[in-house]
Amino acid sequence: MERALTLLRELVEIESPTYSPGVRAVAERVARELQALGARVDVLEGDHLVAQLDGRGEPLLLLGHTDTVWPLGTLERMPFRVGGGRAYGPGAYDMKGCLVLLLEAIRLAGDGRRPLRVFLTADEEMGSRSGRPHIERAAAGVAAALVVEPPTPDGHLKTARKGLARFRLAVTGRAAHAGTHREHGVSAIEELAHQVLALQALNDERRGVSVNVGVVRGGTSENVVPAEAEALVDVRVATRRDMARVERALRALRPALAGTTLELGGGWTRPPLEPTPTSRRLFEAAREHGRALGLELEAGSSGGGSDGNLVAALGVPVLDGLGVEGGGAHAPDEHVLLASLPVRARLLAALLCSPGV
Repeated sequence: MERALTLLRELVEIESPTYSPGVRAVAERVARELQALGARVDVLEGDHLVAQLDGRGEPLLLLGHTDTVWPLGTLERMPFRVGGGRAYGPGAYDMKGCLVLLLEAIRLAGDGRRPLRVFLTADEEMGSRSGRPHIERAAAGVAAALVVEPPTPDGHLKTARKGLARFRLAVTGRAAHAGTHREHGVSAIEELAHQVLALQALNDERRGVSVNVGVVRGGTSENVVPAEAEALVDVRVATRRDMARVERALRALRPALAGTTLELGGGWTRPPLEPTPTSRRLFEAAREHGRALGLELEAGSSGGGSDGNLVAALGVPVLDGLGVEGGGAHAPDEHVLLASLPVRARLLAALLCSPGV
């Protein structure tokens, strides 16, 4: 545990928001650990890390990421600390504690492991925009993918994740003086208000569809009828069927006010991760290994996406949530439950050695 805690502190204290130099620094630090375990490692353009380890049987893919959501300077107000069986700090849970667990699992698996490919994405928190083609290449020919992201809040594995899209709805109206010629203008903000209500009406909790207008912008001054406005929209769906249904609804939006126009941009960054017969068998194998360790694991789901969504879309069986337990992801109380690290590392190690996975 002392070795793991020392490495966790070191990784947390390398601040690594997406697209910052710290992302490469984390990749290079993890690369040294992997090389010590016998891996052949490359840090690719874009700061993504890919590693190969020899073994027996069909290869497995291990997925994680090196970036965090925390801006540079966060350590000043959220320093790494340990107390009450927890390790705190920006990115400790999502997902630097998981990177430490991944390394510990490979070490525990030893020579009995399957061949491994490790891929650590540098821009996962931004939808793996540059990482996706590398991830898809890393997934070629693997028997399964194990995603070392945190488990569900109650410690269960993830066999399902929602698909994610980001859209921008731009509205164009007609500017005019708000005091002397208001009737000559058409308010883009007023039109956007109609569209926000239409977007919010697409939410369907029963189907697992969520549509959130998270940012609205528009106008130039209080005394000008606004000619432009926009909304940034987050969309999440549980099934591929609803991807098409929601996108049709978005494309069908029409102006409520004469003289305004709408333009929809953006699209899907991750398809849904849906359970399949092969991924269910993968989960059952993990469940059996978990019972031997005193864990009673269940199949859970998440409203957030991961790189596992991208790999599952290729037809590869995926099991997610194999990382360390904790809480406060993306929040000021982000923390790792230290007692879970060795147990969860043994669970992952067992999967790395399992011929049936």
